[in-house]
Amino acid sequence: MTLQRLVLDYRGDDLVVRCLYRSSLDGPNSGTARRRREVEDLCRMGLRQALAALEGGADVVGVSGYTVREDILSLPRPGEAREPLPLLPATANAGSPSEKGA
Repeated sequence: MTLQRLVLDYRGDDLVVRCLYRSSLDGPNSGTARRRREVEDLCRMGLRQALAALEGGADVVGVSGYTVREDILSLPRPGEAREPLPLLPATANAGSPSEKGA
């Protein structure tokens, strides 16, 4: 199995982790304990990689929102050096009140 994306969603006191991964066709069924353990291991690995990457710093490459904000961080893989990435274009709901016609 190969981790493609890990999304953390904080909903009140709950944490929802969405794990997108690629697996072979002969993997365990979705209702099995083995598959749950494999997905838990993928999540742990992804979180460890993210924490290690944050130790090396992060670039803000996208922003949106005014009072509720969403920033997109680009992190290098552990042990990988790279040049800072350019800022992505703002989304339709981003910007100051004057840009929104307020």
